[in-house]
Amino acid sequence: MYRYSVRTTSQGLIVMNRLDGKIALISGGARGIGAETARLMVAAGARVAIGDILDERGRATRQALEADGGQALYVHLDVTRADDWAAAVAAAGARFGGLDILVNNAGIFIAKGIEESTAADWERLCAVNLTGVVLGTQAALPALRERGAKSAQGSAIVNLSSIVGLVGSSIAPLYSMTKGGVTMFTKSTALEFARKGYRIRVNSIHPGVIDDEMGAQTITARAQARGESDSTARAQAGAAHPMGRLGTVTDIANGIVFLASDDASFMTGAALSVDGGWTAQ
Repeated sequence: MYRYSVRTTSQGLIVMNRLDGKIALISGGARGIGAETARLMVAAGARVAIGDILDERGRATRQALEADGGQALYVHLDVTRADDWAAAVAAAGARFGGLDILVNNAGIFIAKGIEESTAADWERLCAVNLTGVVLGTQAALPALRERGAKSAQGSAIVNLSSIVGLVGSSIAPLYSMTKGGVTMFTKSTALEFARKGYRIRVNSIHPGVIDDEMGAQTITARAQARGESDSTARAQAGAAHPMGRLGTVTDIANGIVFLASDDASFMTGAALSVDGGWTAQ
């Protein structure tokens, strides 16, 4: 159950991080951080469209959201295809009436050093981690701009980057490069939209190592690079965070909900680290 943060004012109790009446589109929403974000957004009052290439898991996620009383939609979305993005935005508009929030969550991880990486590896990383974010932003922009003009605090885009979009990675430099690109694209679009008077905030979130499927890939890559067992690498990855543990999908989803909510109304171009202190070192 989503635990809303609250504050007391002279007018009484105000519930924060609410998304009542908001409409969100989440790429890579079938599992992991994307699915948990969808769950928390529905709990916070949003109607949610989730897009993914994992159709069976995506439909199961939608059914789970609806079983909990939420309004949800699943659409097949290959983020590297402009036509898929156009169809996803159109489906959200047709079903729910527009779009207030875009979460560019879909991403892939390839754990290879620069000497082992191929041109095909680089092209695949770029296609999903960079082009996918650009295409999603372009496709959603008209709908976000329209709803933002009518909203008290405007619309929001949240881009999923990584701690290695802020600091270097010794095991996956090309992945790190793509996530660094997401960081700077976030800042640049935030400035462009502000300059043009679009009421669209754009922020990025930077997870540490998360206890999910992609996190497991990271841990395995660390183990292979150092000649260690997965269990040893996992323990060391947890210890590398000053808080002494891996992150959870809920840790990150809570941050995304905050950035998408009106409580972050004076944040744009920001890079929110949810990393157990990793990048503070």
